Amino acid sequence: MITDANHDRLTAERAARRAAFRDGVRDMWPAIPGVLAWGLVTGVAMVQAGLALRFVLGLSLSAYAGSAQLATVPLMVVGVPLSIVLATALLVNLRFVIYSAALRPYFASLPRWRRLLLGYLTGDFAFVIFMRRMESDADWPPRAAYFLGLVLTNFAAWHVASLLGIFGSSWIPAQWGLGFAGTLALLALLIPACMKWPAALGALTAGVVAIASIHWPFRLGLLAAIGCGVAAAMIADSPPRAPGRKS
Repeated sequence: MITDANHDRLTAERAARRAAFRDGVRDMWPAIPGVLAWGLVTGVAMVQAGLALRFVLGLSLSAYAGSAQLATVPLMVVGVPLSIVLATALLVNLRFVIYSAALRPYFASLPRWRRLLLGYLTGDFAFVIFMRRMESDADWPPRAAYFLGLVLTNFAAWHVASLLGIFGSSWIPAQWGLGFAGTLALLALLIPACMKWPAALGALTAGVVAIASIHWPFRLGLLAAIGCGVAAAMIADSPPRAPGRKS
């Protein structure tokens, strides 16, 4: 039997989760223009690359990975071996392994299916916004509801824009500069994230390698840049070895 006290507690918890979800939706809105820009760019790029509509729709609706799609579509068009295409997609999305590790302390107590769902829905903008919020209130109880508000808003905006890009690619003027708008939106999130040394070193390393390898075939320089950037960040973030300790 549920006592009045327990009923009041459960009611208060549900109200707190609903309020946190609404906060997540609200906090995601400033990043929506960047999400829309990248969604449109991705949809348009896949169609203009000459891929079959059913393949484009299936990839867009299932992959939910704009940067990986933009990186791999040109490779598929020119007939690059599947192994290179898969390696490119994996390396471009390698940052989500780091995201998952950073999010684990906040969601480790959730059921596996909820963690898998949140992991699939996680996006760059939502991750950065969530981590900023946790810096000031890491023990906030309804944080999962807040994160769900962020990622669902991101997810919906992305797919709406991607589908608009797919079906309206012939009517979207190239001079709109959507790719540049998306890049500026990403920079607005990247710069605050680089205030910590490991992230700054990783971004700097990736940038230097990307510029140095810009003329490599099949965009292999992108793979090298991502791999080197992630490695540099992980090395910088690893705890120092105790004096006298042997490897």
